[in-house]
Amino acid sequence: MVEYLDNASTTKVDQRVLDEMLPYFTEIFGNPSSNHSFGKKSKNAIDKARQQVSEIINCNSKEIIFTSGATESINLALKGYVESNSHKGNHIITVKTEHKAVLATCEYLETIGYEVTYLDVDENGLISLDHLEDSIRDETLLIAVMYVNNETGVIQPIKEIGNLASQNDIVFFCDATQAIGKIEVDVEKDNIDMLCFSGHKLNGPKGIGVLYKRKEIELTPLIHGGGQENGLRAGTYNTPLIVGLGKACELSKNEYNENIQKLNKKREGIEKYYEESNIGIINFKNVNRSPHIISITLNEQEAEEFLMIRSKEFVASTGSACNAELIEASHVLRVMKKKDIKSVIRISL
Repeated sequence: MVEYLDNASTTKVDQRVLDEMLPYFTEIFGNPSSNHSFGKKSKNAIDKARQQVSEIINCNSKEIIFTSGATESINLALKGYVESNSHKGNHIITVKTEHKAVLATCEYLETIGYEVTYLDVDENGLISLDHLEDSIRDETLLIAVMYVNNETGVIQPIKEIGNLASQNDIVFFCDATQAIGKIEVDVEKDNIDMLCFSGHKLNGPKGIGVLYKRKEIELTPLIHGGGQENGLRAGTYNTPLIVGLGKACELSKNEYNENIQKLNKKREGIEKYYEESNIGIINFKNVNRSPHIISITLNEQEAEEFLMIRSKEFVASTGSACNAELIEASHVLRVMKKKDIKSVIRISL
């Protein structure tokens, strides 16, 4: 049997999550916005899911906005915030190794008059806090830095970034898509003002995601229509997917310690095999990284060739799944000035 080792791209839906979802496709099908008994059953399920999601990041359930995924959440957070708060400034700070959804949104905002500073990273993919502080201007209104890099697994100093943003009265947005369920995330301890993630990265369904934002933050909606999500995201609620996301968050939180032990043990075994077999070198071993992502530079083969030869044993990737159709080197590894980019594979557990 072929082993699936591309979980940073997407995960299998947990059977318990699927079982929780199924009744909301059939018996409990009412529109949650309706006032009758059918609608109220769906509404209660959504309220429960909102609470389950809030508990995994330690926030108030009223601060959770359901979206179609992290990409939509990123667009709503960045575009929505700058449009509602343009009077506070026109400058954004982000990082050159962010997910393409952040970089593309920032590039769009540049076309309509906003200025963006793209921070460099060191050879391990980490930003300099001094450089971040030096980049802050009077007109800086938003800092956007991801928690865990989706290609390298490297963890940024999020708490320190959050403190710096707070001290300067700047809103801090964090893409935590690769962090939820793999490391502990606490928006209060980390001083995170807005945060996003997707259900399909933690054994939940595809097509559902979250934007957390503090109550006092004002956003301009991307989608206008009904009054769903406090007027921030119009459209009929996708009850089955929301229920599935809630269940996935509950399971992830309750089984966190057990899951991390399994991840660490499996990562240790894989890394030992690649190094002792002289197949490749493990990247970023000396920095803080998430237990589920392993970046390996192969010694004597290009990544595509290696993965094709081993395709009957396991599947993995050469980087972000969002760029799979683009024949270009990883922008993350390129910014890090990493040599032998074409020989790097990503195994994700």
